[in-house]
Amino acid sequence: MKMKTMYWKDGKLTLLDQTKLPHEVTYVECETYNEVIDAIKTMKVRGAPAIGVSAACAMALAENASENMEKAARDVKAARPTAVNLFWAVDRVMAAVKAGVSAMDEAQKMYQEDMETNRAIGRYGSEVIDDGDTILTHCNAGALACVDYGTALGVVRGARDAGKNIKVICDETRPVLQGARLSVFEMQQEKIPVRLIVDGAAGHMMQTGKVDKVVIGADRIAKGGVANKIGSLMVALAAKRFNIPFYVAAPKSTFDYENSIYDIEIEERDPSEVLYVGKCSLAPEGTEVENPAFDVVPSDLITGIITEKGIVKPL
Repeated sequence: MKMKTMYWKDGKLTLLDQTKLPHEVTYVECETYNEVIDAIKTMKVRGAPAIGVSAACAMALAENASENMEKAARDVKAARPTAVNLFWAVDRVMAAVKAGVSAMDEAQKMYQEDMETNRAIGRYGSEVIDDGDTILTHCNAGALACVDYGTALGVVRGARDAGKNIKVICDETRPVLQGARLSVFEMQQEKIPVRLIVDGAAGHMMQTGKVDKVVIGADRIAKGGVANKIGSLMVALAAKRFNIPFYVAAPKSTFDYENSIYDIEIEERDPSEVLYVGKCSLAPEGTEVENPAFDVVPSDLITGIITEKGIVKPL
């Protein structure tokens, strides 16, 4: 990707506004930790690894402004409840600060580590991708969801970089269309052949032999399974039915070793995401909506989890 998801300059965190893609490339500058919180809540920055590094930078902004760090940590952690990288990043920065390391130094270290981690995920993931494979992915777990390169789409890039001819199918990923707006955009930027399907077509594509592997990202990996963007469960069930390998690509920072995946809070987002696309209304006025942002893929539906340390079994 030629554009950066985020960068630090002149004491500010600058974020690519992903709500405007693919039609407009716009950046937002965050001078305070509360502005980073707003960017996370409104999904200007999204994707577990990117949220984690942004949270670390938010803590650096709080430190630079001599804010109460304990309060800032609580506020940042409250931005979104499901992606574990958010909590991991804040806790890591706070531990560093207590050890005498500046929050900015720790955030910059995490920024660099994310790029190295994702390339390692790509290398390990490329080993399970065969030449000629068509890979189905759900939501966006690419460079836009990280500092750079990506996790699930990092596997795609890794296979391409290993000289394999591959194709990608992106489902649209309602309601915010991260697959249509972001994953397709990334693959086009990389000149990797890509097709877009509606969410409901994923099972059909597998049934008719048009998918060889499924690779998705994760917002949390815990005992019993993986939490990822809503719709991941349906893709996993179809893959199981048609004997298609189903992989999750995520860094070790996404693992939650303390909790069951069924005990975590699933974020419920604004009904307007379902009721509207842009300013276009999709349903009758007064329609009641449930809008969970994530669902859980049980461990028995997962072939393997691709990490920066290798491919492991689910928890």
